[in-house]
Amino acid sequence: MSQTLDRFRSSTWGWLRGTFAGWGTLALFVAGPVGMVLAGGGVIAVPSAAPLVLSLAALVIVLVKWIANLSTTYEVTEDRLVLHRGIIMKSIDEIELYRIKDVRIDFSLLNQTADIGTIGITSSDETTRAGPLVLRDIHRARARRERLRDLVNAARKNRGVREIDMVHEDI
Repeated sequence: MSQTLDRFRSSTWGWLRGTFAGWGTLALFVAGPVGMVLAGGGVIAVPSAAPLVLSLAALVIVLVKWIANLSTTYEVTEDRLVLHRGIIMKSIDEIELYRIKDVRIDFSLLNQTADIGTIGITSSDETTRAGPLVLRDIHRARARRERLRDLVNAARKNRGVREIDMVHEDI
């Protein structure tokens, strides 16, 4: 079996600090104690513990996101991208690197500040038949994309594989 070169998951912390949804969840968490202070001071008429429901909701959102991120691990070897999915029922899926056609990265200005991004992979493998494989909230996404591109080119060279695009032009 090939040696693992990189192993990573989607970053829950990166999602919290690098997306608007994460910032909204943090704001929801802070709204609980702030609501308690405002309710306790008589500013608004709310039952005393009701604002803490907002903080509890934020904690549930983070817990669900963390479990979702925990359930998928990506592993890069010299010749494969391996996806380990599941917590109770596990599955392992592989994409041979020489079959990868395109590696795309998307990131917003907020994502850039948190150094996370979304990597989209298109290949001739069954894994991406329905659409690109999307790896969300990946820490150091730019560096990982570049490394993956280099590995794809090396895998193609080692196997003697060339990609040919067939274009149908109506003349």
